[in-house]
Amino acid sequence: MTFRTRRTHLFRLVPPAVATFACALVAACVMGQGDGLKPTRSEGVWAPGVNKRAEAVSGLDVGHRLMASGQYELAIDAFNRAALEEGALTPEILSSLGSANLGLGRLGQAEALLRRAVKEAPEWSAALNNLGVVLLEQGKYAEAEQILRRAYALDNGESDAIRDNLRLALENLDNPGHTAATGSEYNLVRQGGGVYRIQTIP
Repeated sequence: MTFRTRRTHLFRLVPPAVATFACALVAACVMGQGDGLKPTRSEGVWAPGVNKRAEAVSGLDVGHRLMASGQYELAIDAFNRAALEEGALTPEILSSLGSANLGLGRLGQAEALLRRAVKEAPEWSAALNNLGVVLLEQGKYAEAEQILRRAYALDNGESDAIRDNLRLALENLDNPGHTAATGSEYNLVRQGGGVYRIQTIP
């Protein structure tokens, strides 16, 4: 018997089960190379990872969306979160908090917050307008007229909301018996850029 014949004979003596196990072991070793048994797209079980480059939505953006839907309490929570993110109560956050309190009818808190925003950003027409609205709501027409006139000038007369609020303040000044901008005859309407307008209800 030649050497080649003897080797072939020995191979035939290996049981089928043992041969199957050996093949499976080799296949597992091949799959385990490289990524440490990490699945690939071709295996059908691959899933995309987390996009770490995506920007998180800021508390201010969330708050403005909640304000637009009339959820003022939740908006206040979002604006407070924004203050933690910024590390300070910026004029925008102060104005946003004041506007949210205005929407809830908390005029005292709204006035205090908006006065702080105006003090830190005296040229910001939106904050001035909203402060004027709070003053109108409280019946402080003379000061409201001054604040709104200043806001209108800074805005170059481009905002219809500021113009309408100034007109209402002037009406109340010219007619002391004019109905106050409160109660069932008026409604607060939020315009673009966080500007509020007092709208008469038909």
